[in-house]
Amino acid sequence: MADLRPIAAPFVALGPSGVAIRARLGGLTPEDEDERVLRLVGAHLGSLASKDLTARCMDGLEHSTESWAARKRVLTAKSSSRWAGSITKATHDQWALARRGQAAHVQSLEAGITTIRHRLSLPVGEKGTKRAPGGYRSAHEWFHKTRRLHVLEDRLEKVRAEREAGRVHVVRGGKRLLGTRHNLDKAQLTEAEWRERWEAGRWFLQADGESGKRFGNETIRITPEGEVSLKLPAPLADLANAKHGRYILAAQARFPHRGQEWADRVEANRAVAYRIHYDTGRGRWYVDASWQIPPTRTTPLEAALADGVIGVDTNADHLAAWRLDTHGNPIGRPRRFFYDLSGTAQHRDAQVRHALTRLLNWAKSCGVKAIAVEDLDFQAEKTREKHGRKRRFRQLISGMPTGRLRARLTSMADATGIAIIAVDPAYTSRWGVQHWQKPMAGPTRKTTRHDAASIAIGRRAQGHPIRRRTTPPRAHQRDAHGHRTVQADRRAPGREEPRPRIPGPRTRSVPPDAASTRATRTSKTVRGVRSDQAWVQDSLLLTD
Repeated sequence: MADLRPIAAPFVALGPSGVAIRARLGGLTPEDEDERVLRLVGAHLGSLASKDLTARCMDGLEHSTESWAARKRVLTAKSSSRWAGSITKATHDQWALARRGQAAHVQSLEAGITTIRHRLSLPVGEKGTKRAPGGYRSAHEWFHKTRRLHVLEDRLEKVRAEREAGRVHVVRGGKRLLGTRHNLDKAQLTEAEWRERWEAGRWFLQADGESGKRFGNETIRITPEGEVSLKLPAPLADLANAKHGRYILAAQARFPHRGQEWADRVEANRAVAYRIHYDTGRGRWYVDASWQIPPTRTTPLEAALADGVIGVDTNADHLAAWRLDTHGNPIGRPRRFFYDLSGTAQHRDAQVRHALTRLLNWAKSCGVKAIAVEDLDFQAEKTREKHGRKRRFRQLISGMPTGRLRARLTSMADATGIAIIAVDPAYTSRWGVQHWQKPMAGPTRKTTRHDAASIAIGRRAQGHPIRRRTTPPRAHQRDAHGHRTVQADRRAPGREEPRPRIPGPRTRSVPPDAASTRATRTSKTVRGVRSDQAWVQDSLLLTD
């Protein structure tokens, strides 16, 4: 036990701080004037966004308020002040994201170099411990790891130099899509199809909202009735079909999800940000609306656990869940919610949402107000230097949707009033198998290690120890082998005491001090015995 790391206390996860909904702009075809205008505006603003991102990357760490104002003045002359503000804000966000990714890359390289140096310092074939890995298996592997160490050191030196100089690498449209250009056969795309995706990914048709302005956004405006209009940039002002250089689309936007909430916000002239984008795979135009909301006030941990909890173990292809009562005892049978994470990103996201929907519906039907999940983060745990030859294990943890699932679950649970409790994932699988897998198995039920881990997660959220109380030997059990040891809470009064005696006669036998009248005696017929009394046979006769 001395080698175990400290366990962090469970906490109630915060709810979402923003809302994003989507609607389709139906009726647009390549022959329509509306789509032609959207393509022209998106391409023009996209070129301005690319130039602005280039200027921001060239500034590096020397960026200042004066340089930002100069960039915005240049963009305002070629578009408008509001479009310029949206472009510069998106540029700053993208540059900051690249810096955070660069810092994470440095940390990953440093961790890999430290691990390799440690293992190279050990003799070949030396076994590792729970805390640190051992030496490499063979001299062949040791030799190749020395070469990899030099590669990582050179790579780390280069990344550190770039970070100190404020140099980042950013690709508008996505690095993955850029690499697809050299693998068109593998991606099953033609050059024209790839070019269409590349151009659509580099368009810019998004604008931040502003409270107090008409319908919450002056650049891209959507009325409560669904009419969509946008402010045209200065070079395309001749395409306007409305006053003040605006263009009104014939297609209307209808938000089926949270539409009333969006309409109330628009009617009150509160800020709403919009983004218009084109899905090249489906050939459809969509508009996304988003706004900020105050975070939901978290429920106290004791109140969330008042009706028990559902422990959930996250796996690569399913969620293992088990309901626990207030004392940490499993109730009913375990549940599994499967999902398939193969295919496109949209398919994987839909699979996660469907699994979480089934989980939340089951929690509501059980009357449980809390779901316990592990606070997992595999960003520093899935490197090849940490797990070595365990390629399948690295692929397994890389495929687990920890971040996406956690964000989705907190957002969806906030709408249902269910609290999400995050617990420390340390040793839950190991201790769950050790203490719960075998006791919860039966002739008609096979308990998996994931089911046992869900019990451990739920008990940790409740503050109970994961270890089951060991039953004492039968000869040492009090009250005629009726010692109550199973899963009573350690704070429950009298949990170590024998069963309480129910007042009154419990058998057909008459106690010695009973009255002689028939009214005080127990009925001699089966039908006359009260149903709340239990039949107990005395061990010895009561004699003088």
